[in-house]
Amino acid sequence: MNFPLVLLVLLVVTGGIWVLDRFWLKPKRAPENHEPWWIEYPVSFFPVILIVFCLRSFLVEPFKIPSGSMIPTLLVGDFILVNKFTYGIRLPVINRKIIDLNEPQRGDVLVFRFPEDPSIDYIKRIVGVPGDKIEYRNKQLSVNGKSFKLELNGDYKYVESGLAYIYAQKFSEKIDDREHNILINQEMPTIQLSAIHYFPHRENCQFDHAGFVCEVPAGNYFTLGDNRDGSSDSRYWGFVPEGNIIGKAFLIWWNFSDLSRIGTSI
Repeated sequence: MNFPLVLLVLLVVTGGIWVLDRFWLKPKRAPENHEPWWIEYPVSFFPVILIVFCLRSFLVEPFKIPSGSMIPTLLVGDFILVNKFTYGIRLPVINRKIIDLNEPQRGDVLVFRFPEDPSIDYIKRIVGVPGDKIEYRNKQLSVNGKSFKLELNGDYKYVESGLAYIYAQKFSEKIDDREHNILINQEMPTIQLSAIHYFPHRENCQFDHAGFVCEVPAGNYFTLGDNRDGSSDSRYWGFVPEGNIIGKAFLIWWNFSDLSRIGTSI
């Protein structure tokens, strides 16, 4: 269901009835007569729908994390908030940018519409901006010839769907001057060649069993999941076009299974 479109339709309908009642029906209605239900309810809900629409469209939008591709930064069941205006003001529903503010940066946790199916929202970390040369070989990420620093922080165990235990190592990774944790499963290949799709600008990438090299085209971004060996990301389905960006994740506001995560910044 396209919730932004549904919200827009409700706003137009209730707003239209509010305008109709305020400027035409109400002046003609006798003081002793009550509003009919088909006017009372839309008029009552219109301010609430207007506030929700403006907040969700231009300021912040809530999302729920459905998969483990961003472990350990984000866990399954985390409810997060996404800043909708960090990178600019976009028109609701059509998601067209009308005002530029900031450019996405390496290290940002990005929410975007999945390039292969824009009805699905994805969340990954930006590791490459337009013009960057991304190289990932033997589990080591580098950009423009500079390797990002990795420091081992011990082992990490989590349960995947199907109740399978996954054993991995947790590393601290520093992208430019920003530090975050990632997971690496040494038993998994650096890249699964059979899982690579044909995607726009595929010619910008070279793949082999040791990894890949990609040059990020203008107007696009390269993303990876923090759970490096448990993520479907840009190495498999390609670049994220600027027009698919929804916003920047910045806060965990709820988790039913772990209340201590509430208020954690991303």
